[in-house]
Amino acid sequence: MDASILTVLLILAVTVTLLALEIFRLDVTALLCLLALAWTDVLEPQEALSGFASNAVVAMMAVMILGRGLARTGLMDRFARFFVRKVGDKPSRIVALLSLSVGLLSGFIQNVGAAALFLPAILDISRRQRIPASTLVMPIGFAAILGGTLSMVGSGPLILINDLLRVGGQAPYGLLSVTPVGLALLGAGIFYFVLLGKMVLPDTASREVAPSEQERLVEALHLPDHIWLYTIPASSSLVGQTPEEAGLWSRFGLNLLGLARDREIHYAPWRQTRFEAGQTLALLGEEAKAERFAATFDLRQEAKKGRFAPLRDPKRAGFAEVIIPPRSALVGQTLRSFALRRRYAVEPVLMFNRGEEVRGDFSDRDIAPGDTFILYGLWENIDELKGGGDFLVATPFSPPKQADVKSWPALLCFAGAVGLALAGFPLSQAFLTGALAMILTGVLSIEAAYEAIEWKVVFLLAGLIPLGLAMQKTGAAEFLARQVMTLVQGAHPLLFLLSVAILSTLFSLFMSNVGAIVVLAPLVIGMAELAGLPPRPLVLLAAICAANSFMLPTHQVNVLYMSPGGYRNADYIRAGGGLTLLFLLVVVTLFYFFYL
Repeated sequence: MDASILTVLLILAVTVTLLALEIFRLDVTALLCLLALAWTDVLEPQEALSGFASNAVVAMMAVMILGRGLARTGLMDRFARFFVRKVGDKPSRIVALLSLSVGLLSGFIQNVGAAALFLPAILDISRRQRIPASTLVMPIGFAAILGGTLSMVGSGPLILINDLLRVGGQAPYGLLSVTPVGLALLGAGIFYFVLLGKMVLPDTASREVAPSEQERLVEALHLPDHIWLYTIPASSSLVGQTPEEAGLWSRFGLNLLGLARDREIHYAPWRQTRFEAGQTLALLGEEAKAERFAATFDLRQEAKKGRFAPLRDPKRAGFAEVIIPPRSALVGQTLRSFALRRRYAVEPVLMFNRGEEVRGDFSDRDIAPGDTFILYGLWENIDELKGGGDFLVATPFSPPKQADVKSWPALLCFAGAVGLALAGFPLSQAFLTGALAMILTGVLSIEAAYEAIEWKVVFLLAGLIPLGLAMQKTGAAEFLARQVMTLVQGAHPLLFLLSVAILSTLFSLFMSNVGAIVVLAPLVIGMAELAGLPPRPLVLLAAICAANSFMLPTHQVNVLYMSPGGYRNADYIRAGGGLTLLFLLVVVTLFYFFYL
């Protein structure tokens, strides 16, 4: 075996192990792989850094910007509400229509973005119709994953394979080349849950939180619903202390909603704010706890309610359930490090951390994807949480409306990008043009566009693309292909297709689907050439099957939906196992008859 092949195979093995075990962050692992290829002289420096200039990376960034622009204008919210009005009250109809809408949307924006958009609507329908969330959330989440196969910009692997095909000397695919397969998969997934949903889904009410009415929310989670006002006299020992030093959360189980002095009011004041004589506190909590706090610090109860009237007005303030999506900046942080109160002036009252209900002081709890917070604050402040991609506000409310004149420009920019791609222009060029048009028309500022880009994904793609190049350049891909071909040599093409599909499915269950396709694409090209089969459709098959991630909650959509649906790993194995087999059956059959 050539030394360069051995080096690439060693780097490949280490990379796959790190990706599967997530010893480091995925983007860090990708950069380690890139540098290893450069320092071992497997690739020239320009080749090792070529991923940063790849069409796949540019297309991915452009799709992120376009999706954020559509979300900012409220177009996607109106799209969701339109379908919500059409679903009626029959569970099978709700699953079918919402699955269809989220699937179609995820064909052109990132599927986790489409899933995040519809999650509040799904939970609201669950509460209004008294349907367990566990029977709705998973089917619609799976539809978002399936919808990512509707176009060549619907998922990371599909965006990436055109670059990998070019490296292997193959022609790229057009925007809708994969659409017939995607439609068949989406239809099969919807039919599967409409027909068999009652058999494979858990029939429990799960954690039915955040009802649409505030009264039901308070009742469901046993939340305090009374605001107590106290004034700090000059003689109080509270003067000079901070809320944390006074043990407001940890000792007394109270929440500080506001702090007023004269005409100045601070909502959800920062934990390091020091109390002063003459200030009035607005405390949320049980009466006995509030009285004990007042007695401890010799506070005087305030009878006047005018200054804090907005906090007591349901039209101005209330409780909201907020879910943390996988790509949120809060993931891996704590509330203390993120400074939620300072940024948004809202008070966290309750936390569901990895399914565990946490009350009191949870400021130093590490935040994971799918964690849920119950916040209290002014609706206008809670509405600010929707501005970025860090929060999903699951509680419906009506904040003050502002006229939005950017909806049509956003829609035209997006439609223009799709039109250019359909006309045959490269996907990266078409979608980057649409993204820049959104910036020039004022739909997004350039700062907001940068914020829309998930740089972790960018560096993951850019770091792993050179690995595929190295496997082709050194002959490592051909070497691996010959070893694998000994198992399927002379087999029927149908069995060959099934082998590729299963291999891609297994890889995507235990590592990033982008990492899976980078490893598999050169291997599949080599296997196809040895078997005398066209490589292009087999690489496309592998990229589609990288979305076959239903048996474990490893896909980002599954991570996001696991907590709101109240699911366990066993639920994914039971419901996702059948869909995995159906996925393989549909895709292998279609490729055998129409693509091979």
